[in-house]
Amino acid sequence: MKKEFAVIGLGRFGGSICKRLAEEGMNVLAIDSDEEKVNEFSNIVTQAVIADSTDEKALRGLGIRNFDHVIVAIGDNILASIMTTQILDELGVKHITVKAQNLHHEKVLNRIGADEVVHPERDIGVRIAHNVVSKNVLDYLELSDEYSIVELMAGQKIAGETIIDLDFREKYGCNILAIKRSDDIKVSPQPNEAIENGDILIVVGADADINRLENHWIDDNEG
Repeated sequence: MKKEFAVIGLGRFGGSICKRLAEEGMNVLAIDSDEEKVNEFSNIVTQAVIADSTDEKALRGLGIRNFDHVIVAIGDNILASIMTTQILDELGVKHITVKAQNLHHEKVLNRIGADEVVHPERDIGVRIAHNVVSKNVLDYLELSDEYSIVELMAGQKIAGETIIDLDFREKYGCNILAIKRSDDIKVSPQPNEAIENGDILIVVGADADINRLENHWIDDNEG
């Protein structure tokens, strides 16, 4: 069965979520108080409606509690974001994801029932900064304040070495989750898998450990 999603707030963030979910064939209810935005998505999602998400009666009338996942993507109106989240929690929504504007906003959302809080602007900024600082980092995903998943480009220095030879786990506390080679992806590669120049290593570990790994083993292209 297809999951039922509701997205509240059709700005850039909420709109992109709606489009992606629709592309994946999900049933999506798009909600916004702006008629123009609702009309824009009426032919994209399953249903698009004009509604005030701070009105409990309106959300109840939409059957919001029956949706598997509700995403609150309200822009700069922090009060509306908080009120909407609280109502969704009181109505018994199964899973609530909310966009936060800042750390204080996040703390409040966590206290009133948000299951997951995201900072799209901050996360994009961190990812860009990480990529700019290191030319070997192709992509970056923060798992927590201390742990991340990164894609690292393997250079000539480690070409021909096997995973067991490199011993990332023992020396750096990092694990290779997968290796991308051209169009092929090897998940949980075997210890005897040899690294080739240009391979993309998908690595998980503490940020400090990943930095040490990258600087010592991966970055051999200086100068």
